[in-house]
Amino acid sequence: MRVHLCVVGRLRFGPERDLIDDYLKRFDRTGRALGLGPVTLLEVEDRKGGGMAAEAALLRKAIPSGARLCVLDERGKLMSSPDFARQLGEIRDAGTGDLAFVIGGADGIDPSLRAEADMALSFGQMVWPHMLVRVMLSEQLYRAASILAGSPYHRI
Repeated sequence: MRVHLCVVGRLRFGPERDLIDDYLKRFDRTGRALGLGPVTLLEVEDRKGGGMAAEAALLRKAIPSGARLCVLDERGKLMSSPDFARQLGEIRDAGTGDLAFVIGGADGIDPSLRAEADMALSFGQMVWPHMLVRVMLSEQLYRAASILAGSPYHRI
């Protein structure tokens, strides 16, 4: 199952980019044997300042046709890491070819795009900077692959 991170904003160089690259590389290595990956990072940028609606239009173009859609949203479902791993495995086992995770811009995700999602995931009730959410999601993807592989990376 191919995994796509469809995100608003371009992340240049820096510690966040280094962490994302490291975790996604680890995910690709660990997930390959599990039928997970590769992961693709698709960054979109609304240069005209059209707000959430314009960002949603750009995100829709970045999401592969037929992909299952998971939005990262503070109103989404809270999950433990093992539950997230199980969910990822179930989506893969259902024969899903593409899974797209969507991270909106500073104002969040347009309600119309949120309504199209198959699921919504939350990293808690606090609002996180969207660039940091990328790091957190990348790490959780790697952790999920590690859990599914039976690796000691995740200890309960």
